Amino acid sequence: MVVENERAAGREFLALLYRDDYFPDRLLDKGREILLRLCLRIETEQPADLATLYPMAHAATEEFNTLQDEFFAAGSEFETVARDEIAGEFWFVAQTYGFTDADLEELVAPRDW
Repeated sequence: MVVENERAAGREFLALLYRDDYFPDRLLDKGREILLRLCLRIETEQPADLATLYPMAHAATEEFNTLQDEFFAAGSEFETVARDEIAGEFWFVAQTYGFTDADLEELVAPRDW
C-alpha cells in the first residue's frame, strides 16, 4: 500500500538526521518506515478526532522507543536534535491529515527518548 496524501508521500522524513553520520541510515530508514506506516494507518482508518488519532500516534511512538535500542547498539542515540526532529515529524503528520489542533506532547506522550 502506498501513502496517497501528496504532502506525506513527498516528505523527506528525518531529513536533518540523514545529513548527520552520527545516525545510521539503515536505522533512520526504519524510523521513516514507522512514520509512513502511521500515515497509511491514518489514511486507512480515517480517525475522526484527536481521541482516535492519539492512540495511533502512541503506537508509532512505541515503535520509536524500541528502535532507540538499535541506535544505542550502533553507537548512536536519540539526543536533543533527534528527539526534536522525530517529534516534529509526528507534528507534521498530524497537521498534514488535518489535525491542526493536535498537541505535540500528547502525540508522542509514551516516548522514552
